[in-house]
Amino acid sequence: MTSVAPRSARTISIHCAACRTLLYRYHKGGTGGLVKCFLDRIAEDCTRGDLRCPRCGQEFARFAMMQHRPAHKIIQGKVFTRGMRRK
Repeated sequence: MTSVAPRSARTISIHCAACRTLLYRYHKGGTGGLVKCFLDRIAEDCTRGDLRCPRCGQEFARFAMMQHRPAHKIIQGKVFTRGMRRK
């Protein structure tokens, strides 16, 4: 999957809140909280594509069309994010 991220985007890691498993590495734009993940901005997908955590099985998002683009709408409280360190 080719990632299309704005020049000002930063890469964050998205983890399961229940078991702390890495779910995505995502190119996030803006300064607000994580509400949705556009599929074309996901840099690395560590899930099976069923929007459930691969370790504990908790559902963390729902599929939605937002701004005419496919996205995963994050369920509040099911994930937490960490900024990636720059080398």
